Amino acid sequence: MSTVHLGLSLGHATDAEAEHWLAAHLPAVPGLVACTHNVPAPYPHVALSVAAPDGVALPETDPDLRAAADEAAARHRAHVSGRAVVYPGVESLTGTLTVADLLDRSAIERVTVLGGTDAAPDALIETRDFVRPLLRAGKLELVLVPIVGGRLAPFEVPNPTPCCADH
Repeated sequence: MSTVHLGLSLGHATDAEAEHWLAAHLPAVPGLVACTHNVPAPYPHVALSVAAPDGVALPETDPDLRAAADEAAARHRAHVSGRAVVYPGVESLTGTLTVADLLDRSAIERVTVLGGTDAAPDALIETRDFVRPLLRAGKLELVLVPIVGGRLAPFEVPNPTPCCADH
């Protein structure tokens, strides 16, 4: 069965809103990959893209947001950008894993430490049960940062503190 790349733009203001929509409405289809994309037009918002077997359908996008949906689908198809939320193996990326285990269990193809160096296969990753790789340079890549104890963690944290939250 062939894979199709679909775009959807519902005007979500944040990644979290878009993720909640995906969790509530996306069909459970083996091999499906769903990404979020920050798009600038017609106003800054988060669009969605889905790579799925032919036959999977998404709701209609409002004509005013169609260009954003098409842009998200094109980025995903070209593997140049997108923040993967749903992808094969994501449900098994919990707790502490080695880089080799993470690569073996999921569709993630490359693991790098912030700055671009590849992570060692035996390096330990504290997943925080929140692993959001990026489509970059043709691959699904997870970017990590060093944390206490010589371990690594995904660059994106599950509940970030908003900028200027204390004033």
